[in-house]
Amino acid sequence: MSTQSGYSTEGFERNEHVVDGVRSVVYSAGNGPPVVYFHGGGTFHGFEWARDWTDRFRVILPIHPGYGGSADDPDITSLADYVVHYTALFEALGLMRFGLAGASLGGRLATEFTLTHEPMVKRLVLAAPAGLMAADCPPPPYATMDPRDIPKMLVADPAFIARFWPPDADAGFMAARAREQVATARVLADGEAADRKLRRRLPRLKVPTLVLWGGQDHVLLPGLAKHWAKILPSATVTLIEEGCHLLLDESPRARAIAADFL
Repeated sequence: MSTQSGYSTEGFERNEHVVDGVRSVVYSAGNGPPVVYFHGGGTFHGFEWARDWTDRFRVILPIHPGYGGSADDPDITSLADYVVHYTALFEALGLMRFGLAGASLGGRLATEFTLTHEPMVKRLVLAAPAGLMAADCPPPPYATMDPRDIPKMLVADPAFIARFWPPDADAGFMAARAREQVATARVLADGEAADRKLRRRLPRLKVPTLVLWGGQDHVLLPGLAKHWAKILPSATVTLIEEGCHLLLDESPRARAIAADFL
């Protein structure tokens, strides 16, 4: 098991909840109205950035089953299954209404949750959400890429990612990444069909929504922002020119804009 970790959880409260027999880890910190954050397809970079929000909100950071310290749930094979999981978790936490934010995979999950639980979500922040596909914004050729190049795609400053994904990452660290990649692939497998369905459902999203995108995002190209804007004409869409895929982690300006909106 790897002991490599470049982030600190100091100041965050850690709790475990059993949801339908599955152990789920939830971190939280701060005071104020509740804001839930759904992480993306990896937990290696943690959530230290969320400290910027803790003077204004009670920030709640659940770890999806199949990721980080949460247990695996073989019954979760779709985003809809994650929505069921979080419906039960929020009931256990006594969360009735809250702000919701999500990044990448977490942005797509936050969208799906809001579409089916609109009365619970006060405001929605999506940071480079997954889900929509476009011919002018092709995904990276992961199958032919050197795995050592992937971390550099996530950030504008390569030095930033080295702290979280070390060049000498050990076998345990890489096994944890592989586990999370499997969990992500399982729920995002049906790309084109999911795109069509999402395009049909998105116009029903009535919750005030902010879409943030990094102008240097190499994973989900910034041109995708205009596709979200076209389908959600009432949403606020903001491009952070200096930002990359780990937008909230790397950009204090993105965090401030999101907090103000929430």
